[in-house]
Amino acid sequence: QVQLVESGGGLVQAGESLRLSCATSGRTFSRYTMGWFRQAPGKEREFVVGISWFDGRTYSADSVKGRFTVSRDNAKNTLYLQMNSLKPEDTAVYYCAASGVIRTANPTDFGSWGQGTQVTVSS
Repeated sequence: QVQLVESGGGLVQAGESLRLSCATSGRTFSRYTMGWFRQAPGKEREFVVGISWFDGRTYSADSVKGRFTVSRDNAKNTLYLQMNSLKPEDTAVYYCAASGVIRTANPTDFGSWGQGTQVTVSS
């Protein structure tokens, strides 16, 4: 497993941007498919975006398409989530996670999780 630590959360106004980071330990970061998930109060954890270890291709939930971008720096063992045009409904705790599957949005395929970082978007 890999250790994951998220950072970059905070309070922003609707329409603003925020960039989350996920620092990882270990020397095998490049061999993990990485994902961002979020969980709002009273709701289930949901997939946001992912990036495959195999070909670097990204995939995202419809609710964030065109607004959120995931990227990774394998040299720095770090995953990023650039969030633009934020909306109040994006308010949630955001988690990064690692999976050995080539491409998946299923949280049960992710064996390592960070502790989460709070993102709050005010209207």
